[in-house]
Amino acid sequence: MAETVTPAVADTPQPASTRRERRGWYLYDWANSAFQTTVITVFLGPFLTTVTELAAGCQLGADSCDGYVHPLGIRIAAGSYYPYLISLSVFLTVFVLPVIGAVADRSTHKKRLLAAAAFTGAGATIAFAFVTGERYLLGGALFLIANISFGAAVVVYNSFLPQLGGPDERDTISSRGWAIGYLGGGLLLALNLVAVTMLSEEGNPQRTLDLARWSIVSAGVWWAAFTLLPLRWLREHPTAEALRGGGNVLTDGFRQLGRTLREIKAYPLTLFFLLAFLVYNDGIQTVITLASQYGTEELRLEQSTLIVTILLVQFLAFGGALALGALARRIGAWKTVLLSLVLWTGVIIAAFRLPAEAPLPFMILGGAIGLVLGGSQALSRSLFSQLIPAGKEGEYYGFYEISDKGTSWLGPLAFGLVFQLTASYRVGLVSLLIFFVVGFALLAAVPIRRAIVAAGNTPPRVL
Repeated sequence: MAETVTPAVADTPQPASTRRERRGWYLYDWANSAFQTTVITVFLGPFLTTVTELAAGCQLGADSCDGYVHPLGIRIAAGSYYPYLISLSVFLTVFVLPVIGAVADRSTHKKRLLAAAAFTGAGATIAFAFVTGERYLLGGALFLIANISFGAAVVVYNSFLPQLGGPDERDTISSRGWAIGYLGGGLLLALNLVAVTMLSEEGNPQRTLDLARWSIVSAGVWWAAFTLLPLRWLREHPTAEALRGGGNVLTDGFRQLGRTLREIKAYPLTLFFLLAFLVYNDGIQTVITLASQYGTEELRLEQSTLIVTILLVQFLAFGGALALGALARRIGAWKTVLLSLVLWTGVIIAAFRLPAEAPLPFMILGGAIGLVLGGSQALSRSLFSQLIPAGKEGEYYGFYEISDKGTSWLGPLAFGLVFQLTASYRVGLVSLLIFFVVGFALLAAVPIRRAIVAAGNTPPRVL
């Protein structure tokens, strides 16, 4: 790999990125993926659902629970509490993340913003050590803080991507970041698998619950510790607006966001792509977020089976992200993402037909998810980087992150409502098909090369 790369935005002078800087950028994916895998994908759903069921009066270790909790006086089925929390967190990010992006674009200290968001999220995750007994409200509050902070950090992190490589390099850079992230998340998950296997006791559900809680805490420690290296190696790439200075960064960020919302109609094709992404990625994120809850509550699988499956997903996703990145260099990122959505539709249909108490089919399906997961997300991120007007990377990634890592809302809301009406997780899962079908149709309708040119950028050679 060359020591310097082409500037990210045409006609906008930018400091050349270095190999060390790009490695630092990759390593933040290594750091924060522990939250995505250990917390969101595996432990938090079953853990918080169990705590909520205890608060609803259910017995620990019971096969089923029809109890209700009443946060703020609202009657909620215990099994719907976690999906509703996810939707609430994303509703809040709608207001937070675009502002964070606008502030990042006007700040000459984006690394400080990254540090503040990352350490806040990691701290809230570590505080799950205090979520014991029936403290489902504390668990919900900590999840909201951690998930919103996670999204805010990723907005700032993603805004570095256009400065790290030219149009023909970003698919590769983005795919490598995702791949490294899967390795980091998979490694911590493997360590937690060893701990759960060695320390769990047959017939002792309280020990299992405690192990899940400390696994969540470990992800916060990992996230905080490995964020230190990116903060050391990344360099600031302030926009021209940031370099002009003057005024208050926060209030100016709000004003800039307001101007962007008024002017965004000048880039209708960028908005059209963003709409397509928000739809299909909402489906992807819902599958990731609720997979462990589906496995434990509907398929009645052991926690160790879920961990092994997710671990399989992580390491296969490393190869899948690189493989789809290589395919994108041959046929283009746009076509590769469309192909991945067809495969995701097949995943939903197969998941609906999975038999209960059958670990092997669940693991095979997990392997299929791993092969397609990383590439579809990494290539979407790099595609979007081509559609952002110069100097507004943070703001646009703020909108993008509303449905990126761990932040989906329509999917969990649909899943939770369907479960509350039918008491069937399988029927809730089928409701997600619409996100992939509609998302595919919307993305296929985007004239991607024309959209890139309309944003003032140079298209890559292959799309």
